[in-house]
Amino acid sequence: MKQVDILIIGGGSAGMAAAAAAYEQGARNILILERSDRLGGILCQCIHSGFGLHRYGQELTGPEYAKRHVEEIRRWGIAYKLNTFVLDLSEDKVVTAMNPEDGLFQIRAKAVVLAMGCRERSRGALMIPGTRPAGVITAGTAQRYLNLEGYLPGKHVVILGSGDIGLIMARQFVMEGIEVKEVVELLPFSGGLTRNISQCLNDFNIPLRLSSTVVEIRGRGRVSSVVVAKVDEHRKPIPGTEREVPCDTLVISAGLIPENELSREAGVRMSPSTKGAVVDDLLQTSVPGIFACGNVLHVHDMVDFVSAEGELAGRSAARFAAGEVAESDFDAAVPVLEGDGVGGLTPQYVSRAPREGTVKLMFRPRRIYQNAVALVEADGVCVGKKQAMVLAPGEMCELELPHAAVRDAAALSVRIEERQRGMSQ
Repeated sequence: MKQVDILIIGGGSAGMAAAAAAYEQGARNILILERSDRLGGILCQCIHSGFGLHRYGQELTGPEYAKRHVEEIRRWGIAYKLNTFVLDLSEDKVVTAMNPEDGLFQIRAKAVVLAMGCRERSRGALMIPGTRPAGVITAGTAQRYLNLEGYLPGKHVVILGSGDIGLIMARQFVMEGIEVKEVVELLPFSGGLTRNISQCLNDFNIPLRLSSTVVEIRGRGRVSSVVVAKVDEHRKPIPGTEREVPCDTLVISAGLIPENELSREAGVRMSPSTKGAVVDDLLQTSVPGIFACGNVLHVHDMVDFVSAEGELAGRSAARFAAGEVAESDFDAAVPVLEGDGVGGLTPQYVSRAPREGTVKLMFRPRRIYQNAVALVEADGVCVGKKQAMVLAPGEMCELELPHAAVRDAAALSVRIEERQRGMSQ
């Protein structure tokens, strides 16, 4: 059985950033396993710009951003295997995988970094009634068809869901000569970044129908139309509000799901809020020596933050392999709780072991807040806050606190408080 110090599952931005950070931390026996035929993950098909503004101070396309990570991996001589599918991950950090060159093989690691990314919700997950014609695809599939395969997915499109990929594809569809009838969103607000709503919908006069959903798909060989209806406060269709929208393609952009089948097999504790692993402030899961980062931990809105999180996981894994980080023990750690208005919070625990540096808390508001403040409280006492004119579910919030200021608390909680106009800041 092959032995490595650091094994990274996933060769996207999180996995490559973790590998480079582990190398810089002193680890040398590092291996990346990637199921695709190239490193880069989903970035390889994201030809639009907007990546790297925080990390590099430049506006890059997805392939350009990925190329910088790949060059770093090659510069350090970090090993990777492509076309490799991981079948199993055990609690004692033994990975079973297979590829065309090596066949079936096993690897034992001192530390494992989970960086498998996420997948899209499909029609089956949404349970949309109607016929089963061709022309119903996810936004990521449409993006691959258009950008990598060179195929137009349709000529008259309705987009269900206002996730960032769907918004970006709406703009690209128009630029490729495809008619985008409308974007239909179940919630009373968009799930995408504000800049994408402005640049991808408003600038191209694409209608955004909020508090609406597709209640039926029609067509035999190919989609011929969809039926759209308004929904009430419980997200149930309102009878009498149905209208038929002719189209030949329905593109689904209704959210992402972290790819955590391997995590569950290893016995990693999962969070019902993030749909990813429960982790501490060093991104170590409930299984000692297994770390998680990027979209497999919680869905991000910016790849720059995915890379930064991957670096933390890589450094932590390298330090664990070297015996510098203790095994995770959530029973002895400080719990971090979701308070009013807060969802998708990570990390869920803060280790009490003394260390330098800060604890970065990341979360999403549960609704749109105006003139709001996010508060972190330790045993009821405010230890950090962040003020904002607007907080929206489509944009992740961050709060950083000194580790020394919170490691002795009985518990931490994060909540959002909406302040009245004119109230003192």
